[in-house]
Amino acid sequence: MGSSSQHQDRWITSPRHPIGYFRAPLSGTPDQPLNMEHIRNFCIIAHIDHGKSTLADRLLQMTGTIADRDMQAQNLDDMDLERERGITIKSKAIQMDYTLNGQKYILNLIDTPGHVDFSYEVSRSIAACEGALLIVDATQGIQAQTISNLYLALEHDLEIIPILNKMDLASANPEEVKDQIVDLLGCKHEDILAASGKTGLGVDKVLEAVVARVPAPKGDPNAPLQALIFDSVFNSFRGIIAYFRVMNGTIRKGDQVKFFNTGVEYGADEVGCLKMEITPRPEVRAGDVGYIISGIKTASEVKVGDTITHRDRPCKESIKGFEDVKPMVWAGIFPVDTDDYEEMRDAMEKLQLNDASLTWTPESSAALGFGFRCGFLGLLHMEIIQERLQREFNMSVITTVPNVGYVITRTNGEVFEIHNPSELPDVMHIEKIEEPYIKAQVITKAEYTGAIMTLCIDKRGILVGQNYLTTDRVELSFELPLGEVVFDFYDKLKSISRGYASFDYHPVGMKESDLIKLDILLNSERVDALSALIHRDHAHELGKKMCSKLKELLPRQQFDIPIQAAIGAKIVARETVKALRKDVTAKCYGGDISRKRKLLEKQKEGKKKMKQIGTVEVPQQAFLAVLKLD
Repeated sequence: MGSSSQHQDRWITSPRHPIGYFRAPLSGTPDQPLNMEHIRNFCIIAHIDHGKSTLADRLLQMTGTIADRDMQAQNLDDMDLERERGITIKSKAIQMDYTLNGQKYILNLIDTPGHVDFSYEVSRSIAACEGALLIVDATQGIQAQTISNLYLALEHDLEIIPILNKMDLASANPEEVKDQIVDLLGCKHEDILAASGKTGLGVDKVLEAVVARVPAPKGDPNAPLQALIFDSVFNSFRGIIAYFRVMNGTIRKGDQVKFFNTGVEYGADEVGCLKMEITPRPEVRAGDVGYIISGIKTASEVKVGDTITHRDRPCKESIKGFEDVKPMVWAGIFPVDTDDYEEMRDAMEKLQLNDASLTWTPESSAALGFGFRCGFLGLLHMEIIQERLQREFNMSVITTVPNVGYVITRTNGEVFEIHNPSELPDVMHIEKIEEPYIKAQVITKAEYTGAIMTLCIDKRGILVGQNYLTTDRVELSFELPLGEVVFDFYDKLKSISRGYASFDYHPVGMKESDLIKLDILLNSERVDALSALIHRDHAHELGKKMCSKLKELLPRQQFDIPIQAAIGAKIVARETVKALRKDVTAKCYGGDISRKRKLLEKQKEGKKKMKQIGTVEVPQQAFLAVLKLD
């Protein structure tokens, strides 16, 4: 710590602070950077719910990065949504100061999400690190997402430190889980650390292992600047804040920098490191993690995975090893009020800054007006985006039925991709339709194997492998059409296995399928937002279910509403929402029957006219009803 004469004020920027920055006392001398040998960059990878956010909290507490009085659960999860659901959605980077045997070290931790839908966030974090903490729950053992994230880390040659978490629980089974980790990693039993994020057991050993085992970053501080952007956030006061890892060179405040792939140039108004709040520094050197504020207001100018370099002394090539995001699920998102279209476009741009895996293009629908066709990594990702639009931007939206991207080959040889069933050409012009397939890994208890195989075969899956990890745990591999998985597969898998099955998948390419377009007609008019591309064998069954579900959800009108499911010109299912009957004969008392008949005939004419000109309002839940079909 510096003496009291060194104490002075500095400005700290905070995206969470109401005015964007605040004055804080300076402690120590942060402007003197440590040697590169004393920096460690590492991330945390684990399956969902294995306790990585809790362990990250203990690391922050033990290194004094956060005071005990400011401590709360899930410190790095600063979205309300993350705390409510107990999941990590965004990667977070934070710098910790740690002293071991009298030597100071800087530890840059990047906390990553565990859910399969957010694996893109994990890939970005891994590209910026030299080591990874592999956290395995001692009560649950190795799960599918743990394996896939581990392979990602091994591809980038990261040093893996295996940790058994939740060792304080009575149901922990350390010996069996250690054997699983040894089989998976090929490490020694004594390399596996025992810890508990809840009680703080073994956290000091974790910090020592990070210093001892994770290699120091390599790079030349005097070479041309080469920094990898791994995340960005939008601050309404200061523009876009980009987080980066410097591979080579040094970035200083006031430097003129250039973004390699987009080619735009800016001045570095402020650079610094990422503590609990972003902290300005005069420079950030090779091997370190930091942020840059340069007054960027346009979302498209900052691409995650881009390289920052100097304008006058640029690096020769951009940093490799970054994967492009591949959306898995497509859905239309439309504002409830069509006047909000422009506001929604702004909201989508800002969200894309915060979540680079979201892709979107404008589209219009006859039923819903103007909106966007968005690409998501999965159904949870879609749900989170919808929720964030509502909470962060106060946008009420309607989401259409999710679907996947298909490749169509026309009879004239033309090949193109569609993401919306309404774009499908007429049947006579289609040579073949190909849909994306995935390879799915399911790890479960042996007793649920039969039920899970039945579920996958019902979803047009093919069993390609069965591997017993232990006497009681089995890994099943399937090839499945992605279109069958995006609806309710995950929910059904969890209920069949009573929550014991873990699921992970990766795309394996396109395959030809016998797909047809199922249209829903309301009052003889096609509703494009309810169209679906479906396998021929399932079309009749789905048509019937959709019609009966819509019958429950559509409000009754003054006229009969026929609900029909059609394949081309052929109607395969029909339901009718009966008319609300107004008793027009109530005012007739006594007299001849012809008086009543006259009134009823008049009503009949009116209903006929109303049916011709009347429109049917489709409520929001009807668009998502398809998801809830059993």
